[in-house]
Formats: sequence, structure tokens, C-alpha cells
Amino acid sequence: MSKKVSRRQFLTYTLGGTGAFLASGVLFPMVRFVADPLLRKGEGGEFHDVGLSVDEITDTPKEVRFTVHRKDGWYNPPKGEQMTAWVLKLNGEFVALSPVCKHLGCTVNWNSNPQFKNQFFCPCHFGRYTKDGTNVPGTPPSAPLDRYETKVQDGKLLIGPLIKK
Repeated sequence: MSKKVSRRQFLTYTLGGTGAFLASGVLFPMVRFVADPLLRKGEGGEFHDVGLSVDEITDTPKEVRFTVHRKDGWYNPPKGEQMTAWVLKLNGEFVALSPVCKHLGCTVNWNSNPQFKNQFFCPCHFGRYTKDGTNVPGTPPSAPLDRYETKVQDGKLLIGPLIKK
């Protein structure tokens, strides 16, 4: 025996289906807007040329600037973001240190205070670091400077992302 659909049921199904179709047309872009940045492959892990050959790097820290092109959600600056690092050669290894003080995020400079020779110095709160980036005991920073990954390619130093500890 076949079951018949009444007019009321037919209208309910038709209007419900049409409403669901229209709602999906509105909701799909919203869901895509939220989920798209999460599903895209990140650009971390890239190495950047700092314009120095390995022969130019000594045991004295040298400030280098490089540009990082990274997309943050939908924000993608066309010229990239300017980054700075202190590079040096320690015990035969190339080291790239972040210039950001671990105390309050100020910028450290090498050998900038005559009172503290051969140290990184933060003028804001008198934070000090040794040449290898280790914080000097008794000064405000509670952690050493962050390091960037480094590698040598075709005789040039490349700097990668910060090493997470």
C-alpha cells in the first residue's frame, strides 16, 4: 500500500528544503572565511639570505637585516617584514641571535655600553647578555636570547625561523 503525501506535508518539505538551501548559501562563505587560514599550509621554516658570505662572519657579533614574507591570515604585507639578527661564529658554529631582550622586549645592542665591554646590553632596564646570548646573572633578563636556525648554502649564511625551546 502506497502512502500519499498531503498538500501540507508537500509544502512543509518544499519550504524546508528551500530554506536549508538558502541558509547553506549564506553559511558556507562564513565557515570558509573562518576555516581557510587554518587549513592552509604555513610558510614557517623558510631560510633567508642575509647578504653575508661565511668568510665575512667572525667571532664579533654583526647586525644583519633580512626580510621575511609571511602571510598572517589574510594580512600579507607586499614588502615583507624587516627582521634583525646578530650573527657570529662561536667555536666553529654559526650563531644568529634575536635582538629582542627577554625581560620586556626591548632591543639589545652589542658593545654599546663602555661599562660592559663585549656584552649585549639593553639600555632600557640594564639587561646584559654574554656573547653567546646567555643572560648575565643578577640582571633583569631571566632567560637567554632566542636563536635562529642557521645553515650555510653556496658559501652564504641563511637564517631560518626562531628555535623554539
